[in-house]
Amino acid sequence: MNDTILNEALRRWGVSAPPRLVAQRENHVYAVQKDGAKYALRLHRPGYRTQAELRSELDWMQHLAGAGLTVPTPVPSQQGDLLATINGQNVSVLTWLSGTPIGEGTEITQGTPTDVAGRVGREMARLHTVTDAWETPAGFSRPRWTAPDILGETPLWGCFWEHPHLSQDDTALLQAARLKAAEDCARMDQDIGLIHADLLTENLLVEGDRIGILDFDDCAIGYRAFELATFLLRYLERPDFEDIRAALVQGYAARRPIPSGELDLALLLRALTYVGWIIPRLDEPGGYIRSTRMIARATRLAQDYLEGRP
Repeated sequence: MNDTILNEALRRWGVSAPPRLVAQRENHVYAVQKDGAKYALRLHRPGYRTQAELRSELDWMQHLAGAGLTVPTPVPSQQGDLLATINGQNVSVLTWLSGTPIGEGTEITQGTPTDVAGRVGREMARLHTVTDAWETPAGFSRPRWTAPDILGETPLWGCFWEHPHLSQDDTALLQAARLKAAEDCARMDQDIGLIHADLLTENLLVEGDRIGILDFDDCAIGYRAFELATFLLRYLERPDFEDIRAALVQGYAARRPIPSGELDLALLLRALTYVGWIIPRLDEPGGYIRSTRMIARATRLAQDYLEGRP
């Protein structure tokens, strides 16, 4: 990362203390200090999001924070900008969210799995309800997670049916599930809106009686059931999966209903997206193992869906 860009970003937000790199995924994220408070300075991955998409992400987070949800709050630069562009590099700063992740990978460690899942479900429903009361500003733009973007000819995360490790039978199975799912997605059209789309263990922080939500990079307009499916999919192979699912749905249903059939379909859709997502990452460390797991989940869910099994 260009030190000139980083130093100019620090200057614009009035930060003098040395930054500390804490994450290097879609963004380079630095922990910085100013006036005794801690912040996250983000250098956004070039080409990943448009400026309109980044501004929309920041606008949504600002609305959620104002409505009382525990999320990072965008911090304006000394020039009053929530998003700055420095030598073509987009930069933003957020308040630092404290707390402990609810778990790691497929493990839930900050309480019993069902209790945590119930709390997560309630917070998801709160997120969606608060969002539905918000009028998005002019020019609002985020990617979409609906049938054309998941099952169409050019899916957002890639053509999952072209994964090189699929057998002929696997390909035929996923194509059949793709065709049926495309017909069935209309049942979820009544509840489409903004979703976080990445509510995994590492992005959910527990502190006392609250759950904080991190990392809105992948937020999108999509099926609300897709939000629940994203959280649940990791736990599919756990022996207590059905208990976790029931607790999540019960927590969510305290504010909003979620039909079981919609969630079954959304789990399949989410699993299919990961098969496409892993294709360009097969040569990364651990890529083959992750790919094998993603294909196994997708083919299992596809078979169940075609046979009408939950």
